[in-house]
Amino acid sequence: MTETEDLDRRRFIASIGTVVAGASLAGCTAPGTTASGGEQSPSAETEADAGEETAAATETATEAETTAASSGSADVPSSVSSYLSDTSNFDGSVTDATDQDTVTVDVGASGNNGNFAYAPAAVEVSTGTTVQWEWTGEGAAHNVVAEDETFNSGSSVSGTGVKFEYTFEETGAYNYYCTPHKALGMKGSVIVR
Repeated sequence: MTETEDLDRRRFIASIGTVVAGASLAGCTAPGTTASGGEQSPSAETEADAGEETAAATETATEAETTAASSGSADVPSSVSSYLSDTSNFDGSVTDATDQDTVTVDVGASGNNGNFAYAPAAVEVSTGTTVQWEWTGEGAAHNVVAEDETFNSGSSVSGTGVKFEYTFEETGAYNYYCTPHKALGMKGSVIVR
């Protein structure tokens, strides 16, 4: 094999690897969501549209990789990532609610082998935002207690229609938990920017 043939073979194999990686990454998000987890408008894509050129597929995969890298745990404070590491419904990302005056967090959401979770597990808000925790009525009695004692909903209660709210006036990361279910991973975080 000549040096030119060997170089051409290497380029061919490298381009095949790029195409395979691009094709495998192109379908990594669920229908109706973007690679960063945000909502996506419904598309009119057909099976005929799926047969795009290899260059376009590779470009799309590269864009998806870039978006995923910029929206993942890079923006999540390490204190939040480590605090929520044993929380089953925390995927390393934060729900951005910085444009909202009031944000709702479900208490008793599905997670941690039952209804022992807050949803979303981590949310980012602006100063002056009110977070309202609303009980789903699932998973027994719950409460909301800040690790630093900034807020506390009181004794654990069950049922639907139960609400607790707190307005965040100072920036920082506020980690909180449910007293009876903390060991199960029922924890959450509010990041105030």
